[in-house]
Amino acid sequence: MYQIIGPHNHYTLSTVDVNLLIALALWEIVWKGLALWRAARRNEPYWFAGLLVINTIGILPIVYLLATRPAQPKS
Repeated sequence: MYQIIGPHNHYTLSTVDVNLLIALALWEIVWKGLALWRAARRNEPYWFAGLLVINTIGILPIVYLLATRPAQPKS
């Protein structure tokens, strides 16, 4: 158990809660890193700034990566 003491409240987080928070943070870091890398390589400063500031648990970076993926050559 982890105790978080605020000015007005006391919260208790279980080990499962902490592990879930760590997993979500890692998920966000991976997707955000990939999307920021692509936005920087494509010279898209507005996308870069938006992706950097907005935290959506990986949803916005995944949407950006899917929307900007290279075209597949038709065979």
